[in-house]
Amino acid sequence: MQGLLLLVFAKDQHLPFTQILSTKSTPTGLFGYWGNKGGINICLKLYGYYVSIINCHLPPHMANNDQRLEHFDRILEMQTFEGHDIPNILDHDLILWFGDMNFRIEDLGLHYVRESIKNQCYSDLWQKDQLSTAKRCDPLLREFQEGPLLFPPTYKFDKNSNNYDTSEKKRKPAWTDRILWRLKRQPPTGSHTARLLAPHFCLSLKSYISHMMYTISDHKPVTGTFDLELKPLVSAPLITLQPEGLWTSEDMLLSYSLTQGFISSFWDWIGLYKVGFRHINDYVSYAWVRDNEVSFSDGLNQVYINIGDIPETEDQFLLCYYSNNLRSVVGISSPFKIQRHAFLEKDPLGEAQPQI
Repeated sequence: MQGLLLLVFAKDQHLPFTQILSTKSTPTGLFGYWGNKGGINICLKLYGYYVSIINCHLPPHMANNDQRLEHFDRILEMQTFEGHDIPNILDHDLILWFGDMNFRIEDLGLHYVRESIKNQCYSDLWQKDQLSTAKRCDPLLREFQEGPLLFPPTYKFDKNSNNYDTSEKKRKPAWTDRILWRLKRQPPTGSHTARLLAPHFCLSLKSYISHMMYTISDHKPVTGTFDLELKPLVSAPLITLQPEGLWTSEDMLLSYSLTQGFISSFWDWIGLYKVGFRHINDYVSYAWVRDNEVSFSDGLNQVYINIGDIPETEDQFLLCYYSNNLRSVVGISSPFKIQRHAFLEKDPLGEAQPQI
């Protein structure tokens, strides 16, 4: 795919309960061979719930509305997860779908649209918005919700300005940049059937706005802020780990325990990170779990990790256990400081002695 980027950030405490299951790109340009149009998807499991996040770029121009809807359907249909025990995307608990969808405002003239925007009279424009019209006719599309369009159309602007297109083409403004979401359908129940209460999973939109101060593009960026309330289906991490407070000038000892049923791999590793790290590769040190293991008992394992190259600092650190099988962080420690005064030195007999 060209020009599409999808990043997911999570707070430390959510990492052991956030598992990326699949990533996928779906080109739709030139009959599916060219990635100038299409979508990208990250499918993840969040506290036991299935969540899909899609970023897309659909075909442009007023006359291509049918093609836009066709690409929308094609992207959805192509989200198959072969080789993974993942349900159909329409059975996911949440789909977040956003991007440059390129839907336009039909019928109304350029002057009328611009005057309506100037006077902040958007209601007539909503009625002629192609996405809003399509949702009234398409049952599946109607299942995707959107916040109210209370901000000016986000396309097309002269670059480095807040002026709508003044070029010879004078494109009509439109809400091309959209954020949609869909919650899982609940199966119907008969009047004589006792309905089981579904686990609590509620998404509420807090803000849906554009940002006029950005002028680098001919689009204005759009953001949505949501609150997600859920009752976790998984409440305990697969791995619990902590530093043991036994240090040498080169190594620190840590312990970890596995939940029943967790399958470890020779390629699992534990990383040492500064609090606030942004990527799994931001570790300051790491240890292969099997190679650096020094002892284990019933469910408890101990590993040494090298800290010799870490300068003295007041920064706080975290330990993270990365599962190669699950391709995710499955355990994280509480923050701690590396206590230089707690280092141990070895005496000539090989006994560890505290360094004061």
